[in-house]
Amino acid sequence: MDADRRYRRARTVQTRLVNPMVRLLLRLGIGTRETALLETHGRVSGQARVTPVTNGLQGDTFWIVTEHGHRAQYVRNIEADPRVRVFAGGRWRTGTAQRVPEDDALARLNTLPQRNARIVQRVGTELTTVRIDLDPAD
Repeated sequence: MDADRRYRRARTVQTRLVNPMVRLLLRLGIGTRETALLETHGRVSGQARVTPVTNGLQGDTFWIVTEHGHRAQYVRNIEADPRVRVFAGGRWRTGTAQRVPEDDALARLNTLPQRNARIVQRVGTELTTVRIDLDPAD
């Protein structure tokens, strides 16, 4: 299957089925430690956009390997406004995000929770690393 078709199929399943269900479960306190929420601001609307991502919390840095690179809406939102919030470890934290194209995304996946990482690797069409430098914890 070509990359465009894989992308369209994965995006439809994620945006219409998986992401709403995961967002609800995490907000209710039901979920795995492998999943976190990323809040960006819509580059056109300015409204908060919340996307489930693999929990890449490592100290004061949060790592994401995005399946679809620059096609991912949250990556485009980050490029327009790098200030984000991350819900991981039971609390929200603010930070500044940036794409790290020189990072080895496959190697980075090996440092993230493996169940989610395998899914990212399977459905991904353009693996790209995003690093979020979290503000100091209160």
